[in-house]
Amino acid sequence: MSLITEREKEEALTLRQVASTLCKRIDIGTAILPKPLFSEWDTTHDGQTEEIHNACVSVTSTASENLDSSTFTTYSKIVSSEFNSVVIEHHLKWAPLCQTLPGPIDEDTPSTRLGRYDFAHCDAMVDWALKHGMKVKGHVLCWHVTTPTFVEHLSSDQIRQELKRHIYTTVGHFRGRIQCWDVVNESLAPDGTLANNIFLRKLGPTYIEECFRWAHEADPSAFLIYNDNKVEGMNGPNKEKADGFYSILKDLVQNGVPIHGAGMQAHFNAGGTGNRQRVPTPRQVKNQIQRIGKLGLKVNISEMDVRISQLSGVDEEIKTLAQTQIYHDIIAAALTEQAFDGVWLWGFSDRHTWVKNFYYDDSPLIFDQDYNRKPAYYALRNAIATLSIGGRVGGNVNLDDDDDEEEPWGSQWMPKQHDDIMTCDPTLSMDANHVSGDCRPDW
Repeated sequence: MSLITEREKEEALTLRQVASTLCKRIDIGTAILPKPLFSEWDTTHDGQTEEIHNACVSVTSTASENLDSSTFTTYSKIVSSEFNSVVIEHHLKWAPLCQTLPGPIDEDTPSTRLGRYDFAHCDAMVDWALKHGMKVKGHVLCWHVTTPTFVEHLSSDQIRQELKRHIYTTVGHFRGRIQCWDVVNESLAPDGTLANNIFLRKLGPTYIEECFRWAHEADPSAFLIYNDNKVEGMNGPNKEKADGFYSILKDLVQNGVPIHGAGMQAHFNAGGTGNRQRVPTPRQVKNQIQRIGKLGLKVNISEMDVRISQLSGVDEEIKTLAQTQIYHDIIAAALTEQAFDGVWLWGFSDRHTWVKNFYYDDSPLIFDQDYNRKPAYYALRNAIATLSIGGRVGGNVNLDDDDDEEEPWGSQWMPKQHDDIMTCDPTLSMDANHVSGDCRPDW
């Protein structure tokens, strides 16, 4: 009979098990989708966009019986064993709830009116998570990108009324079950000003404050978060937007708005160049968390993934190095700050990643398409373990100086930098004349 060595036991530890040994509670979360959670519908795959899309859409009425919290799939087993928290990736957004994804209601009669909600899939996912002792985060109550299209045609008074009703309805439905909410998402333009979205145009800048107050009224016990992208580093890439992020949080706090946390998405592109796309250094991330923490807010990394396909002219070994270093060093740095309370991944397996559906083929997550652990998994696990008993806080990451002339952070893989301003979608090229107020998605 073979004996399991201590090293083998350590190698087998899950993220959730490591997190349970830390000196404080840290959320280790992932975004989840209903189809792979409740059925082994994807036992084979061809890696094509269609499969990724199918994982994101609702289960049809004929398959609604599959929404069973007792079901165990490969996907669900990994979620429940590896993570202590989940966030619903798509189905809690406004348009999916009442327009584009009406759930098991007859799909031949899609919703074209406000006020029609179907929480079937969300209820099933939330109940499944609670059954497995997991914390649930709601995402997201106000985001112009996933607002029903017919809202655009309403008057200012009507939009205010319907947005308030949407927040009351959604938060109220999950009161006592969903503990925290991303209340407002991506309200900033690339230059740190408010994005010229439908809510700013129709309601003015106070819409952000109003959303938080309405969410607090709907559930006074809920932990409320403002969430945004490309705001992760202080005095680094996207400095203007990172500063705008801090300013909007500071204003909300000073105005007595019920806000408790800040989410920094961390959709990183290892091959990114220039002021817009370059990955911030661990020190820059640490400093951003630190100054937000001084406002009395908690900070989480809210949607992390690390794209590597745009690293051109390098072999797979270098791509793996880049991905593992970003996952490890960014999270190890974040964990040195008292205000940091968790890391959430935007999915966990390359089999189900939004990147393939929205942009291009990539492998940005910590499990591969066959649900095997990647080097990035162990890098993240080692970063989390820096906060365990006997761990080394900071994980030997250089947090004192970004100007190491011998070996700057990321020098082994980071492309040569330039100062252009470009979104990750080449069709949305930006110059300094029109980034102000721009509300187009840019992950």
